[in-house]
Amino acid sequence: MTLPVPRLGPYPDRPRAYPPDQLAHLPIRPLWLCRACGLPWPCAQARLLLKAEYADHPIDLAVYLSGLYHEATHDLFRLNPHDGPTPRELFERFVAWGPYRKGIVQNR
Repeated sequence: MTLPVPRLGPYPDRPRAYPPDQLAHLPIRPLWLCRACGLPWPCAQARLLLKAEYADHPIDLAVYLSGLYHEATHDLFRLNPHDGPTPRELFERFVAWGPYRKGIVQNR
């Protein structure tokens, strides 16, 4: 009997569908394309909805995005280990747009 390998990151269940009767902007795994629009996930609409949904909980959004970055890196590398996106590209796609971007520090 073979047991499944446990995953370390969260299951992508956000953002919620908006409007509620429309298809949610969630990823199709393991391709990490948006179910609603077919663009690389998180698409622009998913980013807007995630920022609105987590507006009062920016730390939760940062943790959620970091976990999904881990999951996507794992999935996409297994699909295409030679020509897939680089870790930097995936970081920019999943995490860098999130709530904790720091600006350039200016010397006084």
